[in-house]
Amino acid sequence: MSRVVVVSDTHLPARAKDLPAPVWAAVEAADVVVHAGDWCDAATVLALRERSGRLVGVAGNNDGADVRAHLDEFATFTLDGVRFGVVHETGDKAGRERRCDSAYAQDLDVLLFGHSHIPWDTTTPRGLRLLNPGSPTDRRRQPTGTWMEFTVRDGTLSPVELHRVPPRPVSRGRAARQR
Repeated sequence: MSRVVVVSDTHLPARAKDLPAPVWAAVEAADVVVHAGDWCDAATVLALRERSGRLVGVAGNNDGADVRAHLDEFATFTLDGVRFGVVHETGDKAGRERRCDSAYAQDLDVLLFGHSHIPWDTTTPRGLRLLNPGSPTDRRRQPTGTWMEFTVRDGTLSPVELHRVPPRPVSRGRAARQR
């Protein structure tokens, strides 16, 4: 059995100074950590590599040469017979299943992706599972930041859990300034 944590679009240090503590705890407890691009600095690549049992990641559209020196734009791996692919972008949500079926369904069981910062969990007509964890640091139109976890056992994914980053408490000084 393998425990997998999936994150994307961390945009460090521009959107946050660090990953939220619950994400780091999940990373450290996982067997495999997947990052689907837009790290934005090589320090994050190195920190995740150091703190995870196994790291699989790809570069995204906001990643520069420092990140790309460590990562390609597409990665694959297999866990207990389940074939995974990782890519940053899959295009607009309209037509996503059709495009991904055409590009990936023959070689993969699950495609992990990012870019939109919006969680996504669907299965294409050919049976390819599409998963986007959202972003733990740049929630965009979501109520909170997010990441995903699941386990792989006997060639099957457990139900995918979408975790929400707990809101940070507002300090008294900050609350007083907002009034």
